[in-house]
Amino acid sequence: GTLFLDEVAEISLSLQSKLLRVLQEGEIRPVGASRTHLVDVRIVAATNRNLENEVKAGRFREDLYYRLKVFPLRSPALRERREDIPLLAGAFLKRYASELGKSVGGFSQQAMELLVAYDWPGNVRELQNEIQRLVIQLDEGAFVVPELLSERIRCVEGVVGKAGVSKGTLREMMDQVEKYLLLESLRDHGNNKTNAAKTLGITREGLHKKLRSHGM
Repeated sequence: GTLFLDEVAEISLSLQSKLLRVLQEGEIRPVGASRTHLVDVRIVAATNRNLENEVKAGRFREDLYYRLKVFPLRSPALRERREDIPLLAGAFLKRYASELGKSVGGFSQQAMELLVAYDWPGNVRELQNEIQRLVIQLDEGAFVVPELLSERIRCVEGVVGKAGVSKGTLREMMDQVEKYLLLESLRDHGNNKTNAAKTLGITREGLHKKLRSHGM
């Protein structure tokens, strides 16, 4: 079978050693048992931390790290795929409205612009929690407007204004905000792409890809 270990970087060093033994020996000893049992299991592990940094800091075993790193996959942060935000926000709105038996109107254009411009450090889970809170607050048939958004998201409104976003499709306005943020980060770091990418929370390769997409 398959065992999914979520947030594997959070487990203690003592538990890491036990997990390593399972991976190396292919056997476990249930609590209270005197004998071990052979197991044939596929391990899928996930984390939102950089495990290489955790190894260097002594918080994660290096031998376990290489045992787990057989076929690594990186899931891009939500801020790296802003085009997904309207789809996810709409799906969460529909889901929680259905659960609460409410009929809601949707998002105003200004509210969606702010949701798209926000960086979402908590990724999809943070977006999901925000939409759930909004649905609870909404009156029957009402739309999500900027005033209902959390303060940390409303603060992005200043960035949207500075970017000089002109009216257009949501995709066009998203591109304008993203281009502004890329330019500002490069200016702040003297055109050092490595540092700019780190500040933006994306990889250097991801930054190059975005710059090319904007013809920069």
